[in-house]
Amino acid sequence: MMFHEVIGQEHIKNHLTTSADNGRISHAQLFVGPEGCGTLPMAIAYAQYILCKNQNGENTEGNAACNLKFKNLSHPDLHFAFPVATTDKVKKHPVASNFLEEWRELLKEQPYGNLFDWYKKLGIENKQGQIGVDEAQDIVKSLALKSFEGGYKIMVIWMAEKMNTSAANKLLKLIEEPPEKTIFILIAEDEEQIINTILSRCQVLHFPPLAEEDIKNTLIKQFDLAETDATKIAHQANGNYNKACDLVYHDSEDLQFEEWFVFWVRSAFKAKGNKAAIHDLISWSETIAKTGRETQKQFLHFCLDYFRQAMLLNYNAPDLVFIEPKTEGFKLENFAPFVHGNNIMDISNELQEAIYHIERNANAKIVLTDLSIKLTRLLHKKAG
Repeated sequence: MMFHEVIGQEHIKNHLTTSADNGRISHAQLFVGPEGCGTLPMAIAYAQYILCKNQNGENTEGNAACNLKFKNLSHPDLHFAFPVATTDKVKKHPVASNFLEEWRELLKEQPYGNLFDWYKKLGIENKQGQIGVDEAQDIVKSLALKSFEGGYKIMVIWMAEKMNTSAANKLLKLIEEPPEKTIFILIAEDEEQIINTILSRCQVLHFPPLAEEDIKNTLIKQFDLAETDATKIAHQANGNYNKACDLVYHDSEDLQFEEWFVFWVRSAFKAKGNKAAIHDLISWSETIAKTGRETQKQFLHFCLDYFRQAMLLNYNAPDLVFIEPKTEGFKLENFAPFVHGNNIMDISNELQEAIYHIERNANAKIVLTDLSIKLTRLLHKKAG
């Protein structure tokens, strides 16, 4: 992955290339940024810059054979770790090395893809992947060996917040004092979920969401879109290039999520003193509970965004609203007055609480039914 293939983030590219050119490469770095901002493509471009001894702020003038290996993601001194779970193919002790073929496919097709895309690729949407102690042992083994090409060895750990405590503890010493010429690049969306002992050993680099202009220009170049279409999609993507690609392909799970959301809030409105609507809420909870845990979490995050957008519209900040409802008869401007300062914090807290319980394997049907009953009360709360 060349730096020019990474969208935007010019100040971060300059920082990384300048520090590499000056030989100031930190042995443990953490790239933190929201989904679709380019942390993983940037990590691969940075690894290529270092391993191929490229110069002058771009991945050229270095070793041509090395750059070719990176094109195929097959450089022997570039290692990956990422969340996995058991599949039909790997029935026990799953580790990243079992899934490198699928991983390379994902990076070729969707370098800005998210965890949900990765689980879909593996066919494990109904499970929660993790970076476990087996993975930590693999990392220790692979980094104990000398580098193939006599230079650096680089370990990229994607979605490092999915590392469980025993894996993190096993890697602590290695991250603190790695073998000579060994670099760790950890990538995370949620810094707070990484244990402090790991966090304190890393140099942290924060990535902002992508600029609308950068997304628009890339969409025009990559998909040959008309400027007006690209501008609209770039606005709806809200700094997330993965979402922009989904919108181009009409592949977004957001359409299904919106259908669920609209049915949910409509039933919650009607539910006050209405038995039939209560049955609707219970059957809605059963429908969502049948999906995988990752889908449930994705959907609840989508709901959080929807409520926040409604509140922004209610408080006259239309420039910050990027959601455009596709459901017939559902208008955000009609829904917005019901989301206000008097209930948004409670709604947000209840949704986050539900996500927390689902992550910890609580019974999804009970969690979602409870959430629905609370939402019924909160939506009828007056603005004060």
